[in-house]
Amino acid sequence: MNIQKRVMAIHDISCVGRCSLTVALPIISAAGFDCGVLPTAVLSTHTGGFTGFTYRDLTEDIKPIAAHWNSLGLRFDALYSGFLGSFEQLALVADLFDHLKSQNSFVLVDPVMADNGRLYSVYSEEMAKGMAGLCAHADIIVPNLTEAAFLLDEPYVGDNYDRAYIEALLKRLTLLGAKQVVLSGVSYEPGMLGAAGYDSVTGETGYFALKRIDGYFHGTGDVFGSSLLSGLLSGRKLTKAMEIAVRYTHRCIVLTEAAEQEKRYGVCFEKAIPYLIELLA
Repeated sequence: MNIQKRVMAIHDISCVGRCSLTVALPIISAAGFDCGVLPTAVLSTHTGGFTGFTYRDLTEDIKPIAAHWNSLGLRFDALYSGFLGSFEQLALVADLFDHLKSQNSFVLVDPVMADNGRLYSVYSEEMAKGMAGLCAHADIIVPNLTEAAFLLDEPYVGDNYDRAYIEALLKRLTLLGAKQVVLSGVSYEPGMLGAAGYDSVTGETGYFALKRIDGYFHGTGDVFGSSLLSGLLSGRKLTKAMEIAVRYTHRCIVLTEAAEQEKRYGVCFEKAIPYLIELLA
């Protein structure tokens, strides 16, 4: 019997601007998995490139939702967290991880909180430090370079790094508790951009990059994390799942550039879904 795998995506809902749950749910579902959702906050738009957005914290809803799931005996093959709505949610989500995963499931934490050397406007340094504690409950974490710096309380290096630095950084990140780390937004050569990964159990490191496309594209971190998770659930090893995620995210950006779409509304991930399915076949 080929039972469909079940995922729980724990992210915010940004009503306009493709990111978080409006990206994770369709990508994971298109990959063939049963994707449930736990909204952590509701925003009228995402926080990048928009002003005057509304923000509703859903912290008080998490416990009763989780209690209902527990009464149903629900368990998930993967739990996947991203943007959290408050400091209190860190402990609540850690508790969800402990009680909703099955024996063979895994937890992926994308510590969504910062980019380009800065925290997002609705995040505090206290919450950034608390995110490191949540990463201790994960099997795999997927930070960008800015988030890695905040997790480790280290200076942000920008583009001033080499392969040796990145590989050492990956190993330091596993000391937070997760056995695997994928670091997004990494480049070892001019004109290229991709990701680097490390598995502390096997000692394997990997890197995959494609041609860099200039500009800042909102929501690509969520596209990357969701397609990476889909690759892992499809049975791919970490380095292969990372390659799939880089290829799919790159294709989404290419299609967005071709459509001359305003970047703050996110990338055209919908048009690239057939390509993701092809990569996962």
